Amino acid sequence: MPEAASAPAAPALTGDSEFDRDTAVTRREPGVYDIDLSAGWTIISAVNGGYLLAVLGRALADTLPHPDPFTVSAHYLTASHPGPAVIRTETVRTGRTLSTGQASLFQYDDEGNEVERIRVLASYGDLATLPDDVRTTAQPPAIPPLEHCFGPEDGPAPVEGSSAIADRLMLKLDPSTLGWALGAPSGRGEMRAWFGLADGRDADPLSLLLAVDALPPTAFEIGLKGWVPTVELTVHVRHRPAPGPLRVSITTRNLAGGFLEEDAEVWDTDDRLVAQSRQLARVRLG
Repeated sequence: MPEAASAPAAPALTGDSEFDRDTAVTRREPGVYDIDLSAGWTIISAVNGGYLLAVLGRALADTLPHPDPFTVSAHYLTASHPGPAVIRTETVRTGRTLSTGQASLFQYDDEGNEVERIRVLASYGDLATLPDDVRTTAQPPAIPPLEHCFGPEDGPAPVEGSSAIADRLMLKLDPSTLGWALGAPSGRGEMRAWFGLADGRDADPLSLLLAVDALPPTAFEIGLKGWVPTVELTVHVRHRPAPGPLRVSITTRNLAGGFLEEDAEVWDTDDRLVAQSRQLARVRLG
């Protein structure tokens, strides 16, 4: 495994937050970045897909001339594990308002062979330059007040399927989507929650890439158990979020052939839709 040369982390972080520290990449040379994937963002033994998307998003923010992710599409090729990883980025096109790049994250197997874990194609722009005009029929999800919702810490015992990532999040689930945790799933493919980082860091465009993939899978409320690995995930970032907790709503309408889709919306405290996503995930049947 090649040794990483010492170089400054990039880009600049927003504060002394665990999320910022654990997504910080070190530029080895132009287009090549090193990172040690933290075990703190794992589900069972695999690294969370939203955390990985934020890591790659940070590397692309350093590569491209525009600061903010507008659309990010990722294909998850093999499961990522805590430990050293290399990110390689490439600028595909640079325009006045949008720039497009691609990035791949690699790790090494037991024989020292490089294995590609995730590949991303993304377009970046500047959210601060977007017009304020909004015309929408979308409505914020109806979630009870935060104090009437429940997180892993509110249960008498660790919730089945919980993991290290839960300690890094402020996650309060809508009681109407918590039947799975009580052994009585509703059968509806819905999950809703208040979302934030446990250390109080306010959301920004990069952490929105985490937010869309941080809730328990809708498969739990359908009545399925076990890991639900992401095959493909596309995120649209629509606005820089206002300070305060986010509301995340995820729905699944179709499970067929061992795969389901999850459509997510993320709303901020100004009742503004700040991110949307769709992912295809594999489920274990039987």
